[in-house]
Amino acid sequence: MNRKILFPLLGLVLIGLDQLVKLAVVKYISLGQVKPFLPSIMSLTYLQNRGAAFSILENQQGLFTIITLLVLAGAGWYFIKQIKGSLWLLSGLLLIIAGGLGNFIDRLRQGFVVDMFQFDFVNFAVFNLADTYLTFGVLILLLVLVKEEINENKN
Repeated sequence: MNRKILFPLLGLVLIGLDQLVKLAVVKYISLGQVKPFLPSIMSLTYLQNRGAAFSILENQQGLFTIITLLVLAGAGWYFIKQIKGSLWLLSGLLLIIAGGLGNFIDRLRQGFVVDMFQFDFVNFAVFNLADTYLTFGVLILLLVLVKEEINENKN
């Protein structure tokens, strides 16, 4: 299948999955309630995050809107420009776009982002699927950049 079709479809699937998980959590878990998910590894906890990562900058919706739109525009532009480029690069950009849109939909629709995944074995922030997409997307982009730098130094 053509990349121009496959990647946007995959992005829609990722956003849809993120939104379905969030809707299920809101419907079946009370705010603040903890439910076992993967024993000793992960629980589900419904939280409303009105800030950014780790709830920093709470209630700064205007700032988040501007930053999100700028990042999505930049990532989208670069994605289109690189559509025939590396699959790793495109995958990283796709994850960033899907994660950004998944959380942006929450902010527009509800004024907060639904978070639910909580590690049981370490004290870490509660997060959602879109956050996971963003994290892995950034990691992939960093690896692509490091690989390109190494290849340029060899030449």
